[in-house]
Amino acid sequence: MTFEEQLIKKSYFETYMGSEGRVHPVRVLGELYLAEQKNDMPDLSYIRFAQGEVYFHNKDFEAAIFKWENITNELEPWAKKNMGDAFLELGLLPSAEDLYLSIQTESTVLKIESGLQLLSLYIEQGSLDKAVAVVKQTVALDPDYPGVTEIARAFFEEHQDWNNAVELAVNEGVRTGSPRWFDVLTQYVDQGNTSTFEPAYFNTALSVLFQVDRSRFEQLAVSLWQSYRGQTTYMTWLREFNHLFSGMDGNRRDGWNQLSAVYQDAYFELINGDRLIKEISPLIPDMLTNWLKITTPANSLVSASSIIAWNEVFPSTISGSAIHDAETLILNSREYHEGYEDSMKLFTTIIKWAEEHEIEVGNRIKWMVQELNESNVHNLLVAGISGNGKSSFVNTIIGEDLITAPTAAVIRFNDQQNTEILEITDTVVREITDVNDFQEVAGVRRQTHKNETVIDFKAQFPFLREHELALIDTPGVNRNNYDKHPLFNYLRFADSLLFVLNANDPFTDKEREILSKISEYFPNLPIHFLLNKMDVIYSQQEAIEVFDSTWSEISQYYPDAKMFAFSSNYEKQQQLKDFSDFLKTNRNAINFEEERTSKLQFFVRRAITYLLDKRIEIENNHMESISWNEEMVGKLNGAINQLGDIEEEKSRSIQKSFRKIKDDTRAEIIEKIPELLRGCTDLVTEESDFGRLHDEIDKEMNIRIQEYLDNTVLPKFHESLEGWVQFSKEEFDHSQSYLNEMAEGFNAMYGDERIKLECDFRVLDDWRRDADRMTNGVHYEKVNIMHRSTPQQFFLKSAGKLLGVLPQNNTMLYNRYKTYLETEDYYEIAVSIANKFLQQFEIFEKSIERDVNLFFKQPFIALEQAVEEARAEIEYGKNELEKMRVNPELYRDPLTLYEVKLRQYEWMTAAGRRE
Repeated sequence: MTFEEQLIKKSYFETYMGSEGRVHPVRVLGELYLAEQKNDMPDLSYIRFAQGEVYFHNKDFEAAIFKWENITNELEPWAKKNMGDAFLELGLLPSAEDLYLSIQTESTVLKIESGLQLLSLYIEQGSLDKAVAVVKQTVALDPDYPGVTEIARAFFEEHQDWNNAVELAVNEGVRTGSPRWFDVLTQYVDQGNTSTFEPAYFNTALSVLFQVDRSRFEQLAVSLWQSYRGQTTYMTWLREFNHLFSGMDGNRRDGWNQLSAVYQDAYFELINGDRLIKEISPLIPDMLTNWLKITTPANSLVSASSIIAWNEVFPSTISGSAIHDAETLILNSREYHEGYEDSMKLFTTIIKWAEEHEIEVGNRIKWMVQELNESNVHNLLVAGISGNGKSSFVNTIIGEDLITAPTAAVIRFNDQQNTEILEITDTVVREITDVNDFQEVAGVRRQTHKNETVIDFKAQFPFLREHELALIDTPGVNRNNYDKHPLFNYLRFADSLLFVLNANDPFTDKEREILSKISEYFPNLPIHFLLNKMDVIYSQQEAIEVFDSTWSEISQYYPDAKMFAFSSNYEKQQQLKDFSDFLKTNRNAINFEEERTSKLQFFVRRAITYLLDKRIEIENNHMESISWNEEMVGKLNGAINQLGDIEEEKSRSIQKSFRKIKDDTRAEIIEKIPELLRGCTDLVTEESDFGRLHDEIDKEMNIRIQEYLDNTVLPKFHESLEGWVQFSKEEFDHSQSYLNEMAEGFNAMYGDERIKLECDFRVLDDWRRDADRMTNGVHYEKVNIMHRSTPQQFFLKSAGKLLGVLPQNNTMLYNRYKTYLETEDYYEIAVSIANKFLQQFEIFEKSIERDVNLFFKQPFIALEQAVEEARAEIEYGKNELEKMRVNPELYRDPLTLYEVKLRQYEWMTAAGRRE
């Protein structure tokens, strides 16, 4: 045991023990102490140090401290450490900490041992920050010190201090190259404890591990890869790791199964359309090159085809050596049998992406893919120049005269138990209910390039069922539709082409031109010929000569083709038998799986092209929509202004009419009331009781006024109001007619019954009801006519009371009353009565403008709502255009990446074929 080991274990005292161990150390050291004291210059420090150890081991910590306090030689630092240990045992943690921190020594061992004791102390105190600092400082002193890194690791793990635990594992792995530490690091990664570290942090560890143990390197790399997936640092990890791995000499002989699989998953994840090309393009070349470098036999075809496909779409991004290596792998690969399933998944992905972007992939493409997926029949496409008798041949084969006129649509006849006929365009799928409807769709409607129609006609067709055949009939080719004929859109869907010739003039220059174009675009499509209208030939010998000469000419261009002679006038059953033999003889022995995959990949490409073209169309549609809606906003605002003018005009006209009735009535009342009151002179006679006469006259005057209002004014006013309501109705009717025309004009522009400008005619009902109510009777309040405080009335009332008792005064009073009644000015009274009578009508008059507003309210709402909708459409269109123009890659990039994936599947499908 070394001296330092003795000091660590506090067994230095054993050096004073003799060979006989029966004497207790206390006694031995005590005797030595007494003996040393007798010396002239005693040195008691060593013995005291030893005594302190003995006391410590016997739990007499105070005695031990007392002994160690007086150590002044080279053992003083150790004595302080031991005193700290004693205080730690006594639970006096601050004193222990002070002693440990006060130690001044060059001994690494003492520093480490003191540090470990401080670690225990800080853990007991709960001072984790201090504990972390001291344990890291202790490890830094000498990581090889026995147990120190394990103590640190255990401490970090216990307190879930994963950052320091990971740092320790990385540092020790790099320092020692020990697989054990890399295993610990891999464990931390798998547990998710490294997510806070930047990917570059592990570069050195990976580099060291690659040299130490490639299997463990693969495990750690895969674990890190999976830990960063889905994190914001994922792309950084891909860049860092691939840059690092590019400089390593990995190769396919090492068997990188896990890493190769991770490469494959990551690559397909990057090109699934969720990321922009500018984000992934700097990463992909290194990724693919590294992947190819370590690819396994199980996924070598996938990695090699990925490189070729990427470089085709993004030329010159991958090194020539990598491309050559990939080509060699593809050339030596076995056949790939998942091409159809992979291509169908890609097509489904494209359809889903299009739906998410609210773009409809053409129904015709989706229909062809669906039929390709669900049907195993041989699709025979029939084509020819117009007038060559194609329709009669088709009717013979399907057994019904369904084609009665030249067709404008592409029609596919297929056998099925239950009849189902669908009209399919790129935008609409419609069920056809009967044969007449079918013939109209097939023969009358003109087809355009943007609205081509295919009719899927499924019914019981025995000949087709017997030969597992579907017949595709196309419109006749003529000089007007040659360049953009719909048959070119279905030739890739067909398994073979039967071209119809006319025996009168077979294989013309025009027909050779058409066939040449077909062969140029579809070189692998089998072409056969039908020589029709053979019955026009006069003799059998002549017919044979025409057949032979035609065939001789055809065979120069199409040596593999066959030709069948046909006439609708020949015996039908024999024709069907002969054609059946023709089909059996000429049905090419093709690889069905291979052909179906090739067709599907063609339609996947068509879908991608369709969507790329659709973007331009969408952009143009947005611009047209913005322009159209801006124009509509102007027109609608103009209509709102016109409606405001109409409302103002009608309101003014209707109020004026009502006001005239009211003013005329007022004038009449003011004119008639004074006449009525003056007529009350008949109430005055010489026999009248002049003391009470003014009361009687006042009462009678009010009676006559009320009778006049009830029996004359109100009926006449009611009649006038009815006329006013009728006048208002005519004004409203005129307005509604104008608004109906306005709505029709707008709806014609919308192409839909979108705007309704219906006014609220219930206003007239309210007016009629109010007119009846107001003229049903007026509450008349008695007017003070003869009891006013005027001098004349005061005189008459006073004279009547004083003089009326004498008969000789009656004549004089009679004359006075007569004169007063006939000459009095009743204007103010008439005005007052007129005002009270018309009061409720004036209140009604004030509501007329509001009611007219209510009448026109709904049209205003409809027009303003249309304006808001148009403005919303403008805003939407501008926003969409802005997105499309600012970030065109958001739309274009996914489709480009789908093209990369398609090209890869095409390479994989072609691999291993020996052609």
